[in-house]
Amino acid sequence: MRLELMVNGRQRVVDVAADATLLEVLRENLHLTGAKNGCQEGTCGACTVLLGGRAVRACRIPAARAAGQEVTTIEGLSPWEKEIYAWAFTAAGAVQCGFCTPGMVMEAKALLDRQPDPDEGAIRQALKPHLCRCTGYQKIVAAVRLAARALRGEVKLRAGEAAGMGRAFYRPDAPAKVRGEAVFVDDMHLPGMLYGAVFRLPCARAKVKSIDVSAARVQPGVVAVLTAADIPGQRYQGHIFKDWPALVAPGEETRYAGDALALVAARSSREARAALDYIKVDYEELTPLTSPEAALAPGAPALHPKGNLLSQTVVRKGDPEAALKSCAHVITNTYTTPFTEHAFLEPESALAVPEAGGLTVYTGTQGVYEIHTQLVSLLNLPPERVRVVNRCVGGGFGGKEDLSVQHHAALLAMATGKPVKLTWTRGESILCHPKRHAMTITMTTGCDAAGNLVALVADIVADTGAYASLGAQVLERACTHATGPYRIPHVSICGRAVYTNNPPAGAFRGFGVPQSNFAMESQMNLLAVATGLSPWQIRWQNALEPGDTLGTRQVVSADIGLKETLLAVREAFESSPRAGIACGFKNVGLGVGTRDVGRANLVVTGGRVQIYSGAACMGQGLEAVLIQIVAEATGLPATLIDCTLSDTALTPDAGCTTASRQSLFTGEAVRRAAADLAAVLQGHTLADLEGQVFRGEFYGATDPINSSKEHPLTHVGYSYATQVAILDEAGRVAKVVAAYDVGRAINPLNLEGQIEGGIVMGLGYALTEDFPLAEGIPVRQALGRLGLLRSHQVPAMEVHLIEKGGTAYAYGAKGIGELATIPTAAAVAGAYYRRDGKLRLSLPLTGTPYGRREK
Repeated sequence: MRLELMVNGRQRVVDVAADATLLEVLRENLHLTGAKNGCQEGTCGACTVLLGGRAVRACRIPAARAAGQEVTTIEGLSPWEKEIYAWAFTAAGAVQCGFCTPGMVMEAKALLDRQPDPDEGAIRQALKPHLCRCTGYQKIVAAVRLAARALRGEVKLRAGEAAGMGRAFYRPDAPAKVRGEAVFVDDMHLPGMLYGAVFRLPCARAKVKSIDVSAARVQPGVVAVLTAADIPGQRYQGHIFKDWPALVAPGEETRYAGDALALVAARSSREARAALDYIKVDYEELTPLTSPEAALAPGAPALHPKGNLLSQTVVRKGDPEAALKSCAHVITNTYTTPFTEHAFLEPESALAVPEAGGLTVYTGTQGVYEIHTQLVSLLNLPPERVRVVNRCVGGGFGGKEDLSVQHHAALLAMATGKPVKLTWTRGESILCHPKRHAMTITMTTGCDAAGNLVALVADIVADTGAYASLGAQVLERACTHATGPYRIPHVSICGRAVYTNNPPAGAFRGFGVPQSNFAMESQMNLLAVATGLSPWQIRWQNALEPGDTLGTRQVVSADIGLKETLLAVREAFESSPRAGIACGFKNVGLGVGTRDVGRANLVVTGGRVQIYSGAACMGQGLEAVLIQIVAEATGLPATLIDCTLSDTALTPDAGCTTASRQSLFTGEAVRRAAADLAAVLQGHTLADLEGQVFRGEFYGATDPINSSKEHPLTHVGYSYATQVAILDEAGRVAKVVAAYDVGRAINPLNLEGQIEGGIVMGLGYALTEDFPLAEGIPVRQALGRLGLLRSHQVPAMEVHLIEKGGTAYAYGAKGIGELATIPTAAAVAGAYYRRDGKLRLSLPLTGTPYGRREK
């Protein structure tokens, strides 16, 4: 069908399919990629454009309907509008991953064109069609108000603070993200590029007897169809455990509904997906194991050669069984938490490009070197012939650590000799990538008559799903943090991670700790009632202090700021009888004896300093952090400092962006390299140092969990936090007050944004987000059905940053990306417990105005 459209003031003529959407035409035909493809269901708002001056979701608008109307995309804004919105969103700290931002800007333009001075309520209502998983919305609302003032001429555009420690230095990546110019992988187009698609079975467990791809190979546009026999290297891969097949072979069983059996490459995405219908598989559907109890039952089929128990973790200190007998008050309960979907706004995408006998893979991952290692093994290529490059990463939260699309795009590219892009639909993303672990936690906690904790015994069972991912490590953190940040002399914690036929479970913001924190903090509320203490007081008198020991027997260091966080929120907690409180803590770095290294190179070139590091930024602002550290160490202005991240051909391996580690580990590596540069700069200019390279490395040595040392060092550092959730009279969360021990704040504006986003994610976990399964298959495979909170549902948030100096590394910075979410659900649960006296033992919470009813 030939279609004439007026786009950004230009008449455009395109040939499209009769059922093409406006978004498809804009992105695939006109290559206007500022409108993002986040959901294909009109739910996320990332594809927002103006149609006749009205904001619409382009993924839901038939292209033919746009004929005769003016279409305006983010690219079509005037230079002055682009400058204002880029400045306002940057200055307000409203940009993190940036995937949702252009859509937000177009919604803001539509609002401000018709209402130049809207109040906060009007802005939140206007943004109602949009999702943001990073920021928590509060700073986006502030950005729209700031843009409105600038458009009215009431405020001048100003620069951020100079780079350096503790300054609101503007993120250098933000303006391009606001203008829709930042490149995500699915925005990329290359001449002759093919499109990939993946065949899967409609059940969670099946015996594959045969796969016939002959009919698919002759379908229109199809260039290649691959099965397991076409893999040149090691077929089984995995982040840590190599238990996940890139393609399931005949004679094997599928272990979950996301398992891939065949791959198609075709000249268009439509042709690739159409060809999937012609792949014929003879299989026997088997009864799936959908719970740890079923998987551990006698006679249960083994899902993996080693059986159904992935791992077991034991943490022990003192003699808790005997100590419980001496306690004045003992509380025992069993808590359950659900699987949860990450719901990052950018679906997984990879573009694999054959080059000079090797391959370059463009993707959006939390660890380019982890992906590189697995691709080298899978493709059976020398490491130097495989390059992995990150484009912008549209959110991750732990969900982009595993292989997802990279290996399949790479296999197709190597087989065809052509570039191949493979992008999951939102439904595929929800079906396939690892989730937050569902856990069952039985906990017994005892204290003396005065409310001092004496002993804790806990049993934790984690459903790790079909494959290991990082399940063993997640279980470790759930166990080592189950004590909460409290002084407990006697501890016994046993955890098991169990394989099932459910979707794999892996890393998710908090890494197992939100689950055990919910249990422990609920126990604290019950002990407070038993002893007659207030929830604040029982936490205060049991809060860890320097010299105390954790459950792992590590000695608490002098930089702990837990009590300071409690003091910061005390007034807020005591202001309302409907306030709940929770504390939390989280390790910084991989720890527990795992080798953990941050690396960076500083190269002087062209009178400038170029930072190179393999660390990934997925929206947390790492580029700004590293520039600020170099500026602090050298005195150089940010205008002379550039940063290149996540390219295995250019940047040194700095480890995966996980465990809140990059600000400390890679930040310290950068500081060391910058200190060397600063020493040489004495009496010299950058021009004198042209071509010199300054290398920095930081290795954070730690001990295993069950080290024989009396006081092992299980982690290099810890961050601590306290949150207060306050309900209104109707029982809705009206405000969250949060205090965070951050060591030293490199960029307070960015830190606030990280914490606010984490709080909102925690509110969803507490109140609205669930992930039900039926026979191992997600019931809700649409973004709009996941219970994600929107701007009009989010309470006011007040953040306090506590700076006690931190560790000796990276100027004292301690990561808080994971900790941001950890105490929220427990604080909200505590608020409802104080409101109605009902103990809620599962998440999301029942009996609240947010919709979930008690079973």
